[in-house]
Amino acid sequence: MTSDRKQIHLAAHFPGVNNTTVWSDPAAGSHIEFESFTHFARTAERAKFDFLFLAEGLRLREQGGKIYDLDVMGRPDTFTVLSALAAVTTRIGLTGTINSTFNEPYEVARQFASLDHLSGGRAAWNVVTSWDAFTGENFRRGGFLAQGDRYDRAEQFLRTAQELFDSWRGDEIAADKESGRFLTDPAAGAFRHKDRHFDIAGRFNVPRSPQGRPVIFQAGDSDEGRTFAAATADAIFSRHATLEAGQAFYRDVKGRLARFGRTPEELLILPAATFVLGDTDEEAQERAHEVRRAQVSGQTAIKLLEQVWNRDLSAYDPDGPLPEIDPDTGEQHVSQGRASVRMVRDPLATAREWRALAEAEKLSIRDLVIRTSARQTFIGSARTVARTIEEFVQAEASDGFILAPHITPGGLDEFADTVVPLLQERGVFRHDYEGTTLRDHLGLRTPEPAGAPVRSGAEEAAS
Repeated sequence: MTSDRKQIHLAAHFPGVNNTTVWSDPAAGSHIEFESFTHFARTAERAKFDFLFLAEGLRLREQGGKIYDLDVMGRPDTFTVLSALAAVTTRIGLTGTINSTFNEPYEVARQFASLDHLSGGRAAWNVVTSWDAFTGENFRRGGFLAQGDRYDRAEQFLRTAQELFDSWRGDEIAADKESGRFLTDPAAGAFRHKDRHFDIAGRFNVPRSPQGRPVIFQAGDSDEGRTFAAATADAIFSRHATLEAGQAFYRDVKGRLARFGRTPEELLILPAATFVLGDTDEEAQERAHEVRRAQVSGQTAIKLLEQVWNRDLSAYDPDGPLPEIDPDTGEQHVSQGRASVRMVRDPLATAREWRALAEAEKLSIRDLVIRTSARQTFIGSARTVARTIEEFVQAEASDGFILAPHITPGGLDEFADTVVPLLQERGVFRHDYEGTTLRDHLGLRTPEPAGAPVRSGAEEAAS
């Protein structure tokens, strides 16, 4: 393969508690023991992935007033896990979701700057928002923020955090060994920020970190989320399953960058993807069928359908037809702490569409949920999967993928051992890390502090 082919970015999502995980598989391990995180991170690093990604849940999800079945394992704190992983890895990036609605800029900026120092420049922040009062109850802020204001707060939150990162320019402290004292710039860490959400002033107490600022990720798919990513993010997650949908999203988001003085190379688009491998494509298809049946049991199918119908459907047979009753479009929801119901913008239209699909293909509730809930999935032999991944990237449907295996923690091993070597042979994926920071892996420039002169590439390399 020619060396001018677009290079692929790969990352690994620790599956944890979600509908991808097959916790009942004999090969599945703990979702909370540190050894699981260690195994997963070291596998991703051995495969030369760009980063490891941890999602975060700020409250156990509930459905019908009961804890949702996949949440019973618990959710350990993101910063704690990433900090521990920094000590047992050397190159892989460490990305965590941290909420901008129920945290404060000083605290989050301090934690990320510390993680960037501890890891040698490998920290990344997935900036998310939250609108629901259910989650807010954990913080005594239930319903305090109108849904329409969440991106405004997120934008100001990120801007404030960046001012804190930039409050140290990097050369404020010099050591005078003869006197045994540090010579300190009196302006070091000084900050002052006031807007409708925040009014803070003081001194930031973590010096400028190896990356200057952590890499910024964003996951919103709404129009506001896309604009927020185009204005502020280094990478955006997406969930578009087909080549055509991926290309449309790619064009739309990349097309928004110019209005913010940015180039297409300054924002990476990385969809989430699952995968199932086999010795042949046929074997992989058989495995994929078994995996989906394990991921969506009859009970789970009813639970997932309830999240759209917003009704108690426990009396329905998962192997029977869809309910004739329509979804409840009221404000109260059977599902708490997850965005599934809200993400279905028109439940009535969705119900009509699903009924037509179920009738045309003779699908039961369980079959329909399996059919409609799958994310972007690569199924086939290692060679087929490697070729398909490359096709998506070269066709500008993505810049790479964030892979979520269905087994914790060993589900990434087979991909690392079989698909990655084929991508390397095709000349589209690195054989080894060429830099030390996550920005190096992603091909992103290290930002200068606000107001500092922009250095040339040669000056930056020399420094």
